[in-house]
Amino acid sequence: MHTNQLFRWRRLFHEGALTAVRADEKLVPSSEVKELKKRIRELERMLGRKTMATEILKYALEIACEKTDLAYTVAQEGRYSMNAVSGTMGVSRSRQYEKRHEGPKVHSRHYRRAEDARYLTLIRRIIEVQSTCGYRRVTVFLNRLLTSLREPAVNPKRVYRLMKMGSLQLQRSTGRPQRVHNGTIMMNRSNRRWCSDAFEIACWSKERLRVAFSLGCCDREILSYAATTGGIDGNVIRDPMVEAMEARFASIDQLPEPIEWLSDNGPAYIARETIAFAESVGFEVCRTPFCRPEYNGMAEAFVKTFKRDYVHANPLYTARFVLEQLPKWFEDYN
Repeated sequence: MHTNQLFRWRRLFHEGALTAVRADEKLVPSSEVKELKKRIRELERMLGRKTMATEILKYALEIACEKTDLAYTVAQEGRYSMNAVSGTMGVSRSRQYEKRHEGPKVHSRHYRRAEDARYLTLIRRIIEVQSTCGYRRVTVFLNRLLTSLREPAVNPKRVYRLMKMGSLQLQRSTGRPQRVHNGTIMMNRSNRRWCSDAFEIACWSKERLRVAFSLGCCDREILSYAATTGGIDGNVIRDPMVEAMEARFASIDQLPEPIEWLSDNGPAYIARETIAFAESVGFEVCRTPFCRPEYNGMAEAFVKTFKRDYVHANPLYTARFVLEQLPKWFEDYN
């Protein structure tokens, strides 16, 4: 044996020992490492084949006619738990318990009660006259009719169910508020705050009818209104103020207690004569911030409801014709 071979073996011995000490691990022969890597590759191939087989079986179950019965049969053998079988086969665990204890149940989307057919007929008649009524207003009209017939009133939830069964509900509003409003406009007692606003009605004769109104912020009742084919100025706004006072307190010159008068920043509302008159009769004038219509949201909501239920649902031949219809529309709204 040559001397260089001994020197080489000694150098390899010291290098391997130093590496093992530096890594703080046990020194393993390279042959054992190769054997372990080979076994890992074999396990990975087996795992891949099992995964593919599982995916194929799940896909076959998805296109099968009835997975629930098959899962119930497998679970009844007791070899696997109900949770494992349901999770693997992708079926509901509650259905398995129903089949085990009580058998399969037929779930109906809507339950039925006596007199449903008769009430649904009455609801259809109401909607034929008031096509834009929601289930709450339909409940009011239906209970008035039942009261006149000396029959018991109907729960609003029942009317909602019947209208949903008959596809008679209104379409949900898709408009979303652009700004966040955390204030409270509605009051818990009458005659504490009144709000006012104005809107425009475009007649078929190309005439423009402008309406100003006052609304109670507790019961949402229309207290007064004024309509004109011209522009809305301070005189048009001051008239509803006086009419609202007469509607609530008869003929008086001064309010018995201060009431807030909430409006936007329209020229007719911020006029000096309007503010001076409102303060002289006992109103506390309140205005919304600029470009913040949501602070007068109750009046804005009334305008949307009034146009939807009355303006857009009735003929608008001329301004005179609409003026004749306004008292009926406001009375029906109240």
